[in-house]
Amino acid sequence: MTTTLVQANELKKVDPVFGQLSFDNHEQIVFCHDKDTGLKAIIGIHNTVLGPALGGTRMWKYANEWEALNDVLRLSRGMTYKSAISGLNLGGGKAVIIGDAKADKTPELITKFGQYVHSLSGRYITAEDVGTTTPDMDLIRQVTPYVTGISESIGGSGNPSPVTAYGVFMGMKAAAKQQFGSENLAGKKVMVQGIGHVGETLVMHLVQEGAQVQITDINEERLQELQAKYGVTIYRGDDLYAADVDIYAPCALGATINDETIYKLKAKVIAGAANNQLANEQVHGKILQERGILYAPDFLINAGGIINVYGEIAGYGKVEALRRTENIYNTTLEIFSLAEAQQKTTYQAALWLAENRIAEKKKETAK
Repeated sequence: MTTTLVQANELKKVDPVFGQLSFDNHEQIVFCHDKDTGLKAIIGIHNTVLGPALGGTRMWKYANEWEALNDVLRLSRGMTYKSAISGLNLGGGKAVIIGDAKADKTPELITKFGQYVHSLSGRYITAEDVGTTTPDMDLIRQVTPYVTGISESIGGSGNPSPVTAYGVFMGMKAAAKQQFGSENLAGKKVMVQGIGHVGETLVMHLVQEGAQVQITDINEERLQELQAKYGVTIYRGDDLYAADVDIYAPCALGATINDETIYKLKAKVIAGAANNQLANEQVHGKILQERGILYAPDFLINAGGIINVYGEIAGYGKVEALRRTENIYNTTLEIFSLAEAQQKTTYQAALWLAENRIAEKKKETAK
């Protein structure tokens, strides 16, 4: 058998990109590679009906390139719905850089990535995410205007993480009101999984309100730091999903609600900052509903960050960004009411609201 035939047969064993489960009519997928800097990145543009696709750049040591592709497909789709449900004139996009942010990231690599962003002529606008920082965005700004979340000293809105955390806190309070009858979180047992910049700020808000907070993270040094700083408890049990808590707040990577974990949960509310918390939104959303666990849709309550950086495009400042983020509380309650009225899961209700706004915009532009 010739080499060509062997390669062709091997390719047949690999699912095509358009056949990926996470492919959802994405408008554009861009693969970026630069040998000199070692850059391997994927930019996903899901939908630009409402405006240019805006979403952060995640740098992560993926197990393989298909895992990276799946992540960017899911994340970019989530950004479409996040912007739509938040009333922003933005589409959905996301980017991933394949690599260890601590070991592989260099100024040259970030700058080269910025050049790829610039080549899209504004269809995609980037921002920071897991593994990237505000200084990284400042570097990108040197080669393209299509970046947000740059330092305040050069006219940007700065690190969006505190605003993201505030929105999650507002969404959690709304979920507590719906599930427990009061928005007051004092005395409530909350498990925060993942204590990066967003997770830490969420912990701060919870402690200030008098919640009983447990924290978990893969970084032991961070756990010790936050325990000393806020007086919270480090979770040392065998299975955090089975922990006796009122609220579970996933603030790390997605898909922690899956076939293995969903029946272990004792929490009555799920409200966190992580994207794509449900491994299968339709199936797991229904199971949560049947089990009486209230899920605050992630793309709704973690929208504070994009609301904050959108201010750089729309021309509003920090005060207005916080006002809009605080309104996540009201929108979350509206979603819960809509879910009950339409006999949908909370995820389905949030998705319906977001897709309806996109559909209405399509009708307008078609006239």
